[in-house]
Amino acid sequence: MYILGGIIDFFTSLNGIFYTLAYLVGGIPFGLLYGKLLGGVDIREVGSGSIGATNVLRALKQSNPKLAKKVAILTMLSDALKGMVVIAIAKLAGLDYEAQWMLAFLAVLGHCFSPFLKFEGGKGVATTVGVIAVFLPIEAILGLIVWFLVGKFLKISSLASLLGLLIGISSSFIIHPEVPYISTHTPLILISIIVIYKHIPNIVRLIQNKEQKII
Repeated sequence: MYILGGIIDFFTSLNGIFYTLAYLVGGIPFGLLYGKLLGGVDIREVGSGSIGATNVLRALKQSNPKLAKKVAILTMLSDALKGMVVIAIAKLAGLDYEAQWMLAFLAVLGHCFSPFLKFEGGKGVATTVGVIAVFLPIEAILGLIVWFLVGKFLKISSLASLLGLLIGISSSFIIHPEVPYISTHTPLILISIIVIYKHIPNIVRLIQNKEQKII
């Protein structure tokens, strides 16, 4: 009973409510929803089966290229914003920075292992950029620049995402040797581990030179 009471107290506390909210909002599969509602396609049955913007673009491009780009951009923005919105509300509610970073981690975790998709999900890149931009905007911008340049010239989404993540996270150790207010890079490292884990199939294909390009 004591353990059960502790669990109930945690999930009914302000932090617990926001932690749950961050995970659930992070798990909203916007790419899947937009693909079905706007394009009439289940993107899980096309290409990589991922629910992210890249697979949305791939799934809708053959039938409607103009719509595909718009829906892919909408997906990317939605995935980036869902973590940012929860953190912004948490700031207004007075949660401390340690708790806000936990929300960032849980939003990415929810996207990658969505409770609405039997704990499957996307790669977590857009959500990662969004939550990091809240705390470390310079690092987020650097990562986005690398992602854009690699994607534009090499046309390999996974490589662009991984290199953008690598530059964004590694630059934080130079720009912010101690992350403001929490003095540790642990949340960044944990988020990176999740994103890299979700990219393992892509990494294998990159090594085998079999990864698909975005045309």
